[in-house]
Amino acid sequence: MHDIRTIRENPEAFDAAITRRGIEPVAAKIIELDEARRAAATKIQEAQSKRNAASKAIGQAMGQGDTAKAETLKAEVADIKQTMPVLEEDNRRLGAELQDYLARIPNLPASDVPAGDDEDANVEISVWGTKRTFDFTPQEHADIGPALGMDFETGAKLSGARFTFLRGGMARLHRALGQFMLDHQVTANGYTECAPPVLVRDEAMYGTDKLPKFAEDSFRTTDDRWLIPTAEVSLTASVQGDLLDETVFPIRMAALTQCFRSEAGSAGKDTRGFIRQHQFEKCELVSIVKPEESEAEHERMTDCAEQILRALELPYRKMLLCIGDMGFGARKTYDLEVWLPGQGAYREISSCSNTGDFQARRMGTRFKPEGEKNSVFPHTLNGSGLAVGRTVVAVMENYQNADGSITVPAALHPYMGGVETLEPTA
Repeated sequence: MHDIRTIRENPEAFDAAITRRGIEPVAAKIIELDEARRAAATKIQEAQSKRNAASKAIGQAMGQGDTAKAETLKAEVADIKQTMPVLEEDNRRLGAELQDYLARIPNLPASDVPAGDDEDANVEISVWGTKRTFDFTPQEHADIGPALGMDFETGAKLSGARFTFLRGGMARLHRALGQFMLDHQVTANGYTECAPPVLVRDEAMYGTDKLPKFAEDSFRTTDDRWLIPTAEVSLTASVQGDLLDETVFPIRMAALTQCFRSEAGSAGKDTRGFIRQHQFEKCELVSIVKPEESEAEHERMTDCAEQILRALELPYRKMLLCIGDMGFGARKTYDLEVWLPGQGAYREISSCSNTGDFQARRMGTRFKPEGEKNSVFPHTLNGSGLAVGRTVVAVMENYQNADGSITVPAALHPYMGGVETLEPTA
């Protein structure tokens, strides 16, 4: 959500920033809606003042025995009472129209975010690790997975496309990775472990900028709750509407949850294999900090996600997303892309975003800095540390052997009950 006062005071700067997003200037339309809403509010205030003055004058007229004047004033009060609902409805409608318009405008990009329309314009910041040299042709995970317990057919039989049934070693590897990620973020990086609901109300989805724009990409229940597309929603919205004490910062939360996405916007993409599922697990990281701390927190959060890849010895690169490839609520985003030798390509495995005060404004979350008269909005950040299913894929492709087996990374041995190799069963 955007600050209407800032837009009123400097519409040119707002339009200059929003046009970097590829959006036509909107400040004039916003100011027009705001002026109409403010005019409606002024009419209500004026009507209330007239009603109060007339009511007071009725008593004075009655005390003076001026019945005719009192009756005239009573008629005036009755007329105002009759028009007030109309004025209040106009005010409500105009306020809702302004709110809805603002809610559909994405966050303004940070000044150092590169221009560009799509992923081709993303900037490589760093590369880590050495790509493994194979003495055989590495296969994609979808080809070696079925023999290891990655059952695509049963998943499809039960639930349709983009669902997978994991068995045996594959199921254990998946569980081990999630537990390793969460344990590391909690013990090594100081995140507070959380187990939030995966069903949330409209307010939580709206506050974290998933509504109204991305309604079609999420699943909704028959009682009007939403299955979370990411634990970012539950974790960030846990402070919705709160006036926080400055001493609580930084707030750092981590959760390993199921996530659900309809993938309506990705029809035809990654339909084969375990890359893009309707149901998946993710270790999510969320930080809520003072505004002056958010840039440093963004770098810290991204490094926390990188630590998992380094511990698993998976080659990856860090990318700064261009404006056209950045999410709706983000002002700056780093993607971590892991190397998949079976595909011969880097693929996204984590996305870490600084949303500034965009989500806090939508949620109505504030804090009062020490010594300041007015409260301000904190900054929120979110990132994957990491996406579990995609990490399973990365381990399979990077640690595959010629006989179809998978070597378990050393970091996971404590979580695998001594199992160091996953052998094919068929």
